[in-house]
Amino acid sequence: MGRVVLNGFLLLAVVVSVTASWIFSSDPTRPNFEFIPQMVHSPRYNAFAPNPNFANGGTLQRPEPGTIARGSMPLHYAATPQDALRAGEDLKSSLDPGNVRARERGAFVFSNFCAVCHGAAGAGNGPVAQRGYPPPPSLLVEHALKMKDGQLFHVLTYGQNNMPSYASQLSRDDRWNAILYVRTMQATATSVPLPTPTAPSTPQLKTTQSDVAKISGGQP
Repeated sequence: MGRVVLNGFLLLAVVVSVTASWIFSSDPTRPNFEFIPQMVHSPRYNAFAPNPNFANGGTLQRPEPGTIARGSMPLHYAATPQDALRAGEDLKSSLDPGNVRARERGAFVFSNFCAVCHGAAGAGNGPVAQRGYPPPPSLLVEHALKMKDGQLFHVLTYGQNNMPSYASQLSRDDRWNAILYVRTMQATATSVPLPTPTAPSTPQLKTTQSDVAKISGGQP
């Protein structure tokens, strides 16, 4: 008997609540009451619109001198052979030569961006070179073997001779990964023992703070 009374009371409460909600509902054509409407309808300015809040009267402001956008730190090198040699002395890869994950990523980058000209084995006989484009030098000759990692990074970043810049297509990390793979490929072709692989669970894919301090920047 008590359960019937309780259920009846709950049903009555629901009916009363729904009825009261319908009777006292606001006009659907009018918005609900807004608390602190200025936070919702704050004034805004288009990028190139006049703006009285700034001394120069513009909305779009120039960055403060010396500031650098996140992820866009510059490299202080010119696209010249002299600066390529300087980069070879200054820039050092932070990747462990035995980093398996970085090598695999470098192989992917090389096959998608480099092999079209340099060939799958780096001999300079890629499909583009076989169809009339000036073939690049082999990556397996003595000159390429003696190039330092920083110089290769400069070439990937700024281009060299017929090779265009890949800075807009490859991140800083991927350029270093590709260089690591090229070194592995060169070692295999010249019968140089490969370094002992490290555990892939602890990859080191980013340049260290000391490297950043040397070059005062990263990807252009």
